[in-house]
Amino acid sequence: MRAGHFSDIMQNRIFAHLFGDLTRDFGQPAMLWQVAVLVGTLALAWLFARLARRALDLRRQTRYQTLRFGAESLNRAFFPLIGAALVWLARAIAGRFIHTSLLDLALVPLFGIGLIYIVFFFARRVFSQDGETHPWLFLVEKIVSLLVWVGMVLTVMGIQDDVIAWMASVHFRVANAHMTLLSLCTGLLWVCVTMIVAMWLGSAFEDRLMRATTLDANLKVVVARVGRAAFVLAAVLVSLSLVGIDITVLGVFGGALGVGLGFGLQKIASNYVSGFIILIDRSLRIGDTINVSGLQGMVTQIRTRYTVVRGLDGIETLIPNEKLITDVVQNQSSYLTRGYAKAAVQIAYTADVEQAMALLAQAAENVPRVLTDPAPTPYLVGFGADGINLELGFWIADAATGTSAVRSAVNRNIWQLFSTHGISIPFAQREVRIIGAAGTVANLGNPIAQPVTMTGAAANQAGNEADNKANNAL
Repeated sequence: MRAGHFSDIMQNRIFAHLFGDLTRDFGQPAMLWQVAVLVGTLALAWLFARLARRALDLRRQTRYQTLRFGAESLNRAFFPLIGAALVWLARAIAGRFIHTSLLDLALVPLFGIGLIYIVFFFARRVFSQDGETHPWLFLVEKIVSLLVWVGMVLTVMGIQDDVIAWMASVHFRVANAHMTLLSLCTGLLWVCVTMIVAMWLGSAFEDRLMRATTLDANLKVVVARVGRAAFVLAAVLVSLSLVGIDITVLGVFGGALGVGLGFGLQKIASNYVSGFIILIDRSLRIGDTINVSGLQGMVTQIRTRYTVVRGLDGIETLIPNEKLITDVVQNQSSYLTRGYAKAAVQIAYTADVEQAMALLAQAAENVPRVLTDPAPTPYLVGFGADGINLELGFWIADAATGTSAVRSAVNRNIWQLFSTHGISIPFAQREVRIIGAAGTVANLGNPIAQPVTMTGAAANQAGNEADNKANNAL
């Protein structure tokens, strides 16, 4: 088709289609009837859209943030879509009696704008997570808006058939395949539609799965990822079939991919397999506190290729899943969240042992995270050189979050209770033999020194006196 002939056809079609019908009906009673029908249908559509928005708002309050984020576009799509449906119904009824050029013209933007917002709804469900927008989202919205508006303009002008015929007449070769511009655009459109639908189905499937209360958290993650991959794979196969590409050639590609995984991508493949093993056997869970290769922290994410561990300093580290399978990993959370702790103390031999043990049990009362079942229990461990050794054993809830603060609180209570009730904690008792004193050196016949028993305070005093004598001698 020649370019000049094509432009002449478009110009004639534009004037004939765009202005011909409207000019013919303008000033006629049919135009007034069309205006009245259009206003009535749009008012009815606005009422129905408002009711639909109210029902959706009540429902989305209990749903995930992704649905609330996408529902904004769905709210905007209600009015044009309902309006298009009512205008189409009114045109079908009124077309038996009057001309419907105005209704035909109004039907195009209503349907086109509604289609844009519907695509926005699916795109925001696919390319957003917890209300955060993905960079691809804005690109998809701009491309969809451009294509739909171009289609509406061509439809209003009445040249869409001529444009389609021109695109079908443009031939070119891609490798050994003969293609037209129309087949290429149609194929790309089908690929985009099937991929977006597959990703939306995967997102909806994951939302439903995460709300299930009977499944394990790790199993939910595994099933959700396998489901997403299955939907995307099905979309690729369907889109290739619709384009006209023989999918049997994928067998050769699959074999080459397997060889590549066996040699160059074995580490990546190992990490992916290890990630699924971790999720399936439930050896690690999100929220567990682990220690691997000297790195201690809490598991915040378990990805297919790596696991994110947040250290005690707040820094997140990406650990390959293969390392969590091959190395020794200490899981400090496990299934038993409570931990056993001890508080050791020594009392003087002159103290009341029974009273001291009762005070030990009292010291653990009303301390946060100290369990009452089993109750804290005091023990008489043994008899030391300086006093009687006692010990308080107690259980701490959520031991993986730390036990130092709890043990410190118990020890402070012990100190306060012992001080209040006169239970003394003895100093270390030491026997010091002084050899070579002035009296013994003069008396060579009796050089053996007499033993002197000192407590900690006396030893300190003696040390200070010795230092003073040394300073005076100097």
